[in-house]
Amino acid sequence: MQTAKAIIYLSLFTLIFSCKSKVDKSEKSTETNTKTEIATQIQSNKIPKEAPKGMVWIPGGEFIQGAVRNDNMAMSHEKPAHKVYVDGFYMDIHEVTNAEFAKFVDETGYITVAEREIDWEEMKKQLPAGTEKPHDSILQPGSLVFKKTKNSVPNLYDYSQWWEWKIGANWKHPNGPESNIDGKDDHPVVHIAYEDAQSYCKWAGRRLPTEAEWEFAARAGKTGDKFFWGDDIAQLSSHANSWEGEFPVNNTMEDGYERRAPVMTYPKNDFGLYDMAGNVWEWTSDWYNTNYYNELASSNQVKKNPKGAKSAFNSSNPYAKEKVIKGGSFLCSASYCASYRISARMATSPDSGMEHLGFRTVVSE
Repeated sequence: MQTAKAIIYLSLFTLIFSCKSKVDKSEKSTETNTKTEIATQIQSNKIPKEAPKGMVWIPGGEFIQGAVRNDNMAMSHEKPAHKVYVDGFYMDIHEVTNAEFAKFVDETGYITVAEREIDWEEMKKQLPAGTEKPHDSILQPGSLVFKKTKNSVPNLYDYSQWWEWKIGANWKHPNGPESNIDGKDDHPVVHIAYEDAQSYCKWAGRRLPTEAEWEFAARAGKTGDKFFWGDDIAQLSSHANSWEGEFPVNNTMEDGYERRAPVMTYPKNDFGLYDMAGNVWEWTSDWYNTNYYNELASSNQVKKNPKGAKSAFNSSNPYAKEKVIKGGSFLCSASYCASYRISARMATSPDSGMEHLGFRTVVSE
């Protein structure tokens, strides 16, 4: 069945990574105009008069995708930066919430990947020949849940130190079977596999953003800035839900939250989008390929509406088939991945969700 689950069960987490100021929630969610001058080629003749409920219009234009010059936290897969052009589109002002996803489930009866029984016959097709079947007590539906460590972690490459597979963890029980989402309708839905996000999009008449669209929307015209609010890291706790303190031992919660925060808790960017940094990672439609940025940059041409690599490839794990995720999460720490930066990107297997992974949707005009 699922590659990521197979890895989880049989090789102990060789995927995944982890990387207050309140706003006035009475602001209109259909706001389409921004007050800043966008340093891009704005498609002003195509701006709609009114956006769909809960969405804003993102004007198309050209921008430089990838790591900015002054970003010493940028990873190699954020380079080289390259010019990209995207057409305008509508985008959700915030991540899909528990309430929104619950409506989809109520109307369709949809069962997420994390809730489904595991098919060993399907799973073993993606494992080395001769792999023995794990005990039935292990082969049960569940998902990855974060756990703090009791002591400092000298090796931050060993993700299994802070991730554990929990049977019964899913979008309705985000921290494990003993947890629930009562009173958390406005929290971002998590434990969403790529298939789950795609199914929601089909129901809603929408789609997932491409990586280029997502990054263009997050940047909102701030050419050269590392964060959506500028370059001042001191503003992190007032602008994003991230990990503050020693990761993964102690979170000081300067931003007000240890895990997920309600959507729209922190300030919006200049396009009117919330949570484009921190809180939960978000799916894009692009395959993750470590050669992709080099291919785009080597063409010396502005790529129009790129849809990502034709196929997946991770030089660190050639067997992996992964999708690009953007935005960082509540687990992103300055000592680890600092993925609250605009250009930050990570990859994850499309067949599984996690406690810090959700999504938002877009619509093309």
